[in-house]
Amino acid sequence: MNTTMALNGSAGVSPRFKARMAGVFWGLTILAGAFALFVGNRIEGGLIATACYACATVLVYDILKPVSRSLSLLAAVFSLVGCTLGALSALQLVQSPINPLTFFGLHCLVVGILIFRSGFLPRILGVLLAFGGLGWLTFAAPMIAGVLRPYNLLPGIIGESSLTLWLLVVGLNEQRWRERAERAER
Repeated sequence: MNTTMALNGSAGVSPRFKARMAGVFWGLTILAGAFALFVGNRIEGGLIATACYACATVLVYDILKPVSRSLSLLAAVFSLVGCTLGALSALQLVQSPINPLTFFGLHCLVVGILIFRSGFLPRILGVLLAFGGLGWLTFAAPMIAGVLRPYNLLPGIIGESSLTLWLLVVGLNEQRWRERAERAER
């Protein structure tokens, strides 16, 4: 793959478009999750939310590769493990001793750090997302998560919603993304 193809992304899709699509899928995740929670259609809503989060994960991985390929991959792995556990749990195929939100917490924490370091997304989004990840990480200890509920949910909701809105409305600073991608190629 030559440098021009790498900088233009897969099949010439712009990084801003990928960022906006990540926002779409992250937003659909939030909507489907809320639907599953409040309407009571947990299996279908949960599976739709999981599929959307997996799509958002792949797009966010691709967007943040220029910051750190290895950390971006690590974040994606955390997310996809959480998605897999969530789907298997929703289908009642496996009951994981670890709440899938724990893996989403790790994902949000690492993605928040990458956003903070990126230069093509606002640092405050990285801070909010990392803080949200810490909230999701409380689910690693069910007793602590139970005591802190609903306060441990708020940072994640705020961080993920803020990032989603930014990605939908603005996307990212494409010039800075390209500069970062060029530096990563060297």
